[in-house]
Amino acid sequence: MKLLQRKIDSILKEWKKNENRLPLIVKGARQVGKTASILQFAHSNYKNVVAINFVLQPKYKAIFEEGYEVDDIIRNLTLIDPSLKIEPTNTLIFFDEMQDCPACATSLKAFKIDGRYDVICSGSLMGINYQEIESNSVGYKEDYTMHSMDFEEFLWAKGYDSSFINSLYDKMTTVTPLTRIEMDILEKIFREYMTIGGMPAVVNQFVSNKNFSGTLKMQQQLLLDYEEDITKYAHGLDKGRIKNVYDHITVFLGQDNKKFQISKIARGARNREYVGTIEWLRNAGIINVCYCLSQLTLPLKGNYDPKTYKLYYKDTGLLVASLDEESQEDLRTNKNYGTYKGAIYENIVSDMLVKQGYNLYFYRNEKSTIEMDFFIRDAKSLIPVEVKATDNATKSLSKLTAQDGKYPDIRYGIKLCNKNIGFNGKFYTFPYFLTFLLKRLLSTNSLTR
Repeated sequence: MKLLQRKIDSILKEWKKNENRLPLIVKGARQVGKTASILQFAHSNYKNVVAINFVLQPKYKAIFEEGYEVDDIIRNLTLIDPSLKIEPTNTLIFFDEMQDCPACATSLKAFKIDGRYDVICSGSLMGINYQEIESNSVGYKEDYTMHSMDFEEFLWAKGYDSSFINSLYDKMTTVTPLTRIEMDILEKIFREYMTIGGMPAVVNQFVSNKNFSGTLKMQQQLLLDYEEDITKYAHGLDKGRIKNVYDHITVFLGQDNKKFQISKIARGARNREYVGTIEWLRNAGIINVCYCLSQLTLPLKGNYDPKTYKLYYKDTGLLVASLDEESQEDLRTNKNYGTYKGAIYENIVSDMLVKQGYNLYFYRNEKSTIEMDFFIRDAKSLIPVEVKATDNATKSLSKLTAQDGKYPDIRYGIKLCNKNIGFNGKFYTFPYFLTFLLKRLLSTNSLTR
C-alpha cells in the first residue's frame, strides 16, 4: 500500500525548522494516522529515531521511575535496549500511545530545558486527564490535533494535486460555475468519500483495490475498537452510560430534527446522570457536538444552550458503517442513502467544518419557523449554512438573509447541496464537495458583497 500524503507532513516540517521548537504532542482519535505520519517524518529527517510504544512495549514505562532528568531517562532507555543510538542534536525520541504512560508528558519540560533531543508524543488521550498534562507542561509543549483525512487529502490520495484544488478555489472566489465534467467527477469522488470516510487504512485499501472490497469490515472493526476503548479508558464515569450515548447517535441522526435527547435513550434517563459522558466522547475524538445558539448574534462563543445539541460521528464513514446491512447494501450498490440521506450529508459537513477549525452551532426557534443547520463566521458577519439533501426551497435561509434589519449580523448565507456554484444576491450556493475550502475562502473576505 502506498504512503498517503497528509497535512501533518508540512506541520512537522515547519516544526523542525523552528530553532526554538517545543516538544510536540500529536493527539487524536485512534487510527487517524498519527503514528505512520510521525515515523515517516522522523526517518526522513533524523539520523537516529527512538520510537517507544507504551502499549506494545510496557517495559519502557519504567524509564521515568527515577525522575525526569534527561540523562536519567536516556540512561534507562539504553539500559533496556543497549542497541539504541541516541546522539545529541540528531535524535528524535517518539513516545507513542502516551495515554498508557502519562508520566512521559511530565518529562517534556525537562527535555525542552535540556535542549539536546527533539521529542514528539502521540496518543488517543482517551485515558488521560489532559488538564493534568497541561498543568505539568505549560509553556514547554506544543499541541496539534490530528483528524482523519479530510476531502482535500482524499483528493491527494486519488491523484489530484494542489494546482487542481487551487483551480476549484479560484472558481469559488469568482463565483464561476464548474464545468459539467468537473461536477460529475467530483460528485462521484465525494460519494466515495462519504462511504469510505477518512480513516487512512480504509482509504488506502479503497485506493489500492479501486473498489470497496474489505472496507466495510475494517470500518466495523474500528467501531468495535471504539467500544472497547470506552470500556478500557472511561475511568471515573459510568461506562454503560457512555456506551449508551454512543450507541444512540445513529438513531437520533435518523430523525427529522436530529437533536440528541438523553431522556429518550433509556427509561428514566436524566441529564444529571449523564454529566461528562458527551464531553468524554468528544474529547476522545469519537464525536462532534453541535450546540443550539441562544440568539442569532455575534460572538458565537458563549451564545449557546449547552443542554441542546446534536451529535455527529467524527468520521462519516463510521456513521455509514453503523447502519443496518440492508441500508449498507442499498447505499454501496445503488448509491441510495434512504432515510439517512439528510443525516449523512449533515454529518459530513459537520466533520468538514471541524477539520477546518470551526466549532459547531445550529439554530431552531421555539416555533420551529426558522431552522438552520450550521453557523460560521467571517471577520464581520454571522453566516448561516444550510445543508440540503434535496433541492427544496430554503425558507429559513431566505428569511435570515432578507436584509430587513431583523438579523443585522447576517449579511449573506451559504447553501450546500448537489448544485453548481452560484449567488442569488442573498446566499451563495456551493456543491457539498467544496465545503473543505470554506475557511480559506472566508479568511480572505472574498464572499462579502
